[in-house]
Amino acid sequence: MIGQLNITYVIYLDNIQAKTGKSPADFREMAEEKGFTQNGELKAKAGDVTKWLKDDFDLGHGHAMSIYALLKGIKKEDGK
Repeated sequence: MIGQLNITYVIYLDNIQAKTGKSPADFREMAEEKGFTQNGELKAKAGDVTKWLKDDFDLGHGHAMSIYALLKGIKKEDGK
């Protein structure tokens, strides 16, 4: 089951990049510029991050939460 979740997460990131043209590194950089992170450490609430991603990139909630997990350090690009 865990392996399936990791694969799903990686697929989410791939789909986000296909839709937005932005890589995980791009989202990290933009989050830093917006003040959501400082030196790579998340400082914003999930709701603020997901609102930004939904409003600016038209992401659904699950995809926005995938980027939040990436920014928070819960997940990495490889799903681990």
